Amino acid sequence: MERDQIRERFASAASMPKDVVLGASVITLLGRNEVCIENYRGIIEYTDTLIRVQTKHGQVRLCGKRLQIEYYTNDEMKITGRVVSVEFGEGRESS
Repeated sequence: MERDQIRERFASAASMPKDVVLGASVITLLGRNEVCIENYRGIIEYTDTLIRVQTKHGQVRLCGKRLQIEYYTNDEMKITGRVVSVEFGEGRESS
């Protein structure tokens, strides 16, 4: 059994959030103008029309207009602007 599957079963059995046990990213969209990303690994690309973020399990790609990273810490970031699309990719994974 794969290690992530074991962790996922453990999270379910212990009633613990998967983001805590698996290190999964949490992406919260607030309308079309605000995105919060928790548990990310790094910023790959940052322009006013494209922001690419590396997570444990791949990449998140935000496309839009007037995109801006309002703030970021080691654990979370807030992006504002007009979000047109959010895409998930397999991107490089660094465990």
